[in-house]
Amino acid sequence: MKTYLGEKGLNKTWQKNFKKDIKCKKCGGNARIMFVAYEDSEEYKNKEKYVCNLHKNKGKGGYWPHDAIACAVYLCEDCFEANAEINQA
Repeated sequence: MKTYLGEKGLNKTWQKNFKKDIKCKKCGGNARIMFVAYEDSEEYKNKEKYVCNLHKNKGKGGYWPHDAIACAVYLCEDCFEANAEINQA
């Protein structure tokens, strides 16, 4: 997994680019990007090191990623709550 600090990681994603700010899921304030963690598919041969392999994806009550992920982590400037958004390959 590779990490990218701040806005440098907004395009390190498997789907559309992450936003630099999101609405805080706790208080509704502004949450700013801290970093993006990105699982590179070129390194997928070492599968035990991927988030998708930590738990089974069982459906309702047990949803879990099924492939390499990208995770953007944000911090709310009002309540200091961490927020995250993920997508997968």
